[in-house]
Amino acid sequence: MKKFQELIIWQRSHELTLQVYRHSKSFPPNEIYGLTSQIRRSSSSIPTNIAEGCGRDSDAELCRFMIISMGSASELEYQLILSRDLGYLNLETFESLTNELTEVKKMLNSFIQKVKARQILKP
Repeated sequence: MKKFQELIIWQRSHELTLQVYRHSKSFPPNEIYGLTSQIRRSSSSIPTNIAEGCGRDSDAELCRFMIISMGSASELEYQLILSRDLGYLNLETFESLTNELTEVKKMLNSFIQKVKARQILKP
């Protein structure tokens, strides 16, 4: 079991989630059960799955939850594009969130590769 709060990838994805919540407050009220809910769920799913993976007892399970986080990150990427194209996010906010998401995805990919390599090296 690993302490997820100490992982930089968890810290960064948690901060991204907080930013998504802040910016989605201004989405139209008719989106509360639509895009607002979806974008918040996909963003919070990233650190949630990192935390759950850290609570598991094997590298294989940790890796599986990191891969699920990556899927949520890709889902969020599309929802940010949709939010921009619908005019719910201005270009500056979109670029800021997208840049942070890109960094989170890179970190997730690196983490996944390290865990996979560790699995291969175990006797």
